[in-house]
Amino acid sequence: MSGASPPADGGGTLRCRAPAVATVQQDDAQLRVTRWDFAPGAETGWHRHGWHYVVVPVTDGTLLLELPGGERVTARLTAGVSYSRPAGVEHNVVNAGDRPLSFVEIELKGLPG
Repeated sequence: MSGASPPADGGGTLRCRAPAVATVQQDDAQLRVTRWDFAPGAETGWHRHGWHYVVVPVTDGTLLLELPGGERVTARLTAGVSYSRPAGVEHNVVNAGDRPLSFVEIELKGLPG
């Protein structure tokens, strides 16, 4: 995930939240593996996914997904229960819980958007 500005359509509002910590664990021609660690209230910043990706939660928790156009959706994460999303997804991801939250994101470079 990269970038930290709101989408061009004005769907986001700049806020003062702590940034989540991204640790790239592997990055090669086929995939990129990044561990994301969020303090309560921390965010990724606005970004668009360039590749299909899989998320593997390390901890249980609740995410707030801020979407273009001002829509906000919450999602419950369960440790070890993965999910995938297509390339092109645009959002800001926020830890909506009161505990630290972590997940590993695997971006599949062979499946661009």
